Amino acid sequence: MSVKFSHKSLMILLLVAAGFSVSSCSVGKEENKEKDEIDLEDYYEFQVMDMSKYGIHAYIHLPDETANIGASTKPEISHPEDHIWQIDIGQNFTLHIEDMANVKDNIKEEKKELKRKDFFKIKYLIDDADMILYQRELVVKGSDRAAKTVGVEHKSYHVFGQKTVDGITYVLESREEGYEKNIIEMMAKSIKSFKPKSGK
Repeated sequence: MSVKFSHKSLMILLLVAAGFSVSSCSVGKEENKEKDEIDLEDYYEFQVMDMSKYGIHAYIHLPDETANIGASTKPEISHPEDHIWQIDIGQNFTLHIEDMANVKDNIKEEKKELKRKDFFKIKYLIDDADMILYQRELVVKGSDRAAKTVGVEHKSYHVFGQKTVDGITYVLESREEGYEKNIIEMMAKSIKSFKPKSGK
């Protein structure tokens, strides 16, 4: 009788342990999911920049000296061409802005262009109507799709967005070579914050 009881007890104990194991795995997955999500609402390390003196009637939030981007310099805005602006904050943050007039399908076209570059593997972390943020990885050597020049695995992060101000569509994007993920996340926040002055 006592043998049967201990056997049942053992079975119950194993079932309970298995339940805890499944539960802890689920919690782990939830925690990882939360880590992958990007918070675009938190602007405590940002400063507001008025772009109107540079010809764009909009406000944009840019990382300030407390932001962890490896720079403590003030934003520098250049306007090399009539339809192009560049915002630099030190050497680790360069945001390009381009006046696209009334062209509104820039996100769609950018995604088509990325698909054509089959020597890159693209993973979208944000895929919205007005902004994409993605991880770009070179296809490593040995793959059928690999470029001949590919020797080592390389990942970079990129962001591309579009916003409309006074009926004009602007494209805001990171540099071609991309940045580390934390820089791109801050850049994505800047892009999301780009709004007409009337809507501040």
